[in-house]
Amino acid sequence: MPSVPGARSASTRPRPDSPALIDTFGRVATDLRVSLTDKCNLRCNYCMPAEGLDWMPDTAVLSDDELVRLMDIAVRLLGVTDIRLTGGEPLLRPGLEDLVARITALEPRPRLSMTTNGIGFAKRARAFAEAGLDRINVSLDSVDRETFELITRRDRLRHVLDALAAAREAGLEPVKINAVLLREVNEHQATDLLRFALEHGYHLRFIEQMPLDAQHGWDRSTMITAGEIFDLLSTEFTLTPSPAERGGAPAERWLVDGGPGEVGIIPSVTRPFCSACERTRLTADGAVRSCLFSSDETDLRMLLRGGASDEDIAGTWRATMWGKLAGHEINEAGFAQPLRPMSSIGG
Repeated sequence: MPSVPGARSASTRPRPDSPALIDTFGRVATDLRVSLTDKCNLRCNYCMPAEGLDWMPDTAVLSDDELVRLMDIAVRLLGVTDIRLTGGEPLLRPGLEDLVARITALEPRPRLSMTTNGIGFAKRARAFAEAGLDRINVSLDSVDRETFELITRRDRLRHVLDALAAAREAGLEPVKINAVLLREVNEHQATDLLRFALEHGYHLRFIEQMPLDAQHGWDRSTMITAGEIFDLLSTEFTLTPSPAERGGAPAERWLVDGGPGEVGIIPSVTRPFCSACERTRLTADGAVRSCLFSSDETDLRMLLRGGASDEDIAGTWRATMWGKLAGHEINEAGFAQPLRPMSSIGG
């Protein structure tokens, strides 16, 4: 098996002879997050500075052929069943509908979703559905125009709302919304967001703000916790635990006023779901990460462009995931934020 640059072992035990992406803690990664670009057309203040970032050079970004080859290896040799396209903003990737069609033509066919800010999606929703995209998650932190512009530094709320409606009309359901609450910015609008989602049949997920900003300005003391989110929503709604099986999903799900409407709260920091994590990650420049917060990553682009076989690449990927740590260690002394920001890692 090829050497694995940058992969840290969680155990000295030898890896068993299994084709799956197993780790030493008994987890099996079947969910692949693929970043298509680090570029974004919003400037959310909890993610990046107003002037943006130094984007990856085009020569560093994997080509469509390279991406498809890695995803083929993942589903054919490694047991991946679900793929989510992320960014940056994935809609900025040229020819994305064609790439989606190539991914959904893989055997075995993976379930394919995408996380997007929605800008420009409305006019492309039907084409994505026809290409085989199964559903989307749309990032939306406020349904108030002024607050949306304050957070994103762009006056584009209408485009995001249109994307949500178009996704539902195209059958890309369930349509999910990802929201982050910021203290003294939009926390007072938590119930407005939930009311909006319930009225339109969208599935809302609140996510605790994580230390993945490019500015490294995250502060635990200002983070709105899952407990606080629950309390904010409870001022207007009655929340009871959902009977649905959680499995490896990150969200704690709650019935709203007895159901059938639900809301999810993802306690990534205060009640992390690491023990049930099923994810493996691929950056736009071809690095495999065993965890969103990994300090190490493994370069598959070098193997791709160096003539490695599919089995060599699969073996390297397996070795990386075997070395996955027990958890992200945010709540441990000495935790260091990843050098890459979220826009470079992929959500």
